[in-house]
Amino acid sequence: MPSRLSALLVATAVTLTSTAAASSATTMTTLACAPLGTPTQSETITVGNAQRSYLLHVPAHPLGERLPLVLAFHGRGETPAVLEHDSGLDRLHAVLVYPRGEPGTGGKLSWSGTPTAAPGVDDVQFARTIVAALRGWSCVDPGRTYATGKSDGGGVAWQLACRAADLVLAIAPVAGAYYPIAGGCRPARPVSILEFHGTDDRVVPAAGSARRGLPDIQAWLAAWARRDGCTVQQPEARIGRDVRLWGWSGCAAGSQVAGYRILHGGHTWPAIDATALIARFFGVSVSR
Repeated sequence: MPSRLSALLVATAVTLTSTAAASSATTMTTLACAPLGTPTQSETITVGNAQRSYLLHVPAHPLGERLPLVLAFHGRGETPAVLEHDSGLDRLHAVLVYPRGEPGTGGKLSWSGTPTAAPGVDDVQFARTIVAALRGWSCVDPGRTYATGKSDGGGVAWQLACRAADLVLAIAPVAGAYYPIAGGCRPARPVSILEFHGTDDRVVPAAGSARRGLPDIQAWLAAWARRDGCTVQQPEARIGRDVRLWGWSGCAAGSQVAGYRILHGGHTWPAIDATALIARFFGVSVSR
């Protein structure tokens, strides 16, 4: 990894103060914090007047250790279990939460803020409710919450950065679909971003789609660098034959903005071990 860009892949150390109160809505007990961890299991939680669900994975950990919390959002028409399997995010030494979308257009699981969303759903509030519930656990570090996701799920991670910057320290979307946000994107504080995108993605084109309201990914990331007050754009670095890394430094509050461009890559979780790179960006250890 070129030294001039290595700092872009170290997690931000900004301290996050939660404004969300603990909730008793989750059905999970604190037995999940047992040092042996728990197998992935389905949980439900009340959000407004609706019952929502998510998968939860807690790794084995030393007694008394507080783990980071990572939210991982699946793509449209997929499921939490598909993302868990395809991404390998359970390798992270963190509490993993895989929220489940709601049926939208065509009955496919979708997320709010997308053209196919179910009416009346607010998935930013869904995320807030989950985080408020889990931050009260003895094995969760209340100051280290991160988000990732694929496709429309990556777009949800971006919505959190825009609408709930107090909630997440950093996001790392994969092949994200970043639709316009009503009222615009106005984060309350700098949020670090690491983005992955294939140049041959036909579902969410890297060059964007004016017809669908999707941005050019390089322009989108540059706009985020401006939001984070970054002052220097680093030269693009070649990582192997088919991967390019580009980003910015001198960003406000220690935030970082970078992107991996996967040459000839499609609409998939990247084969460059994006999971390990995400873990490094979040400052989380990862198993092989």
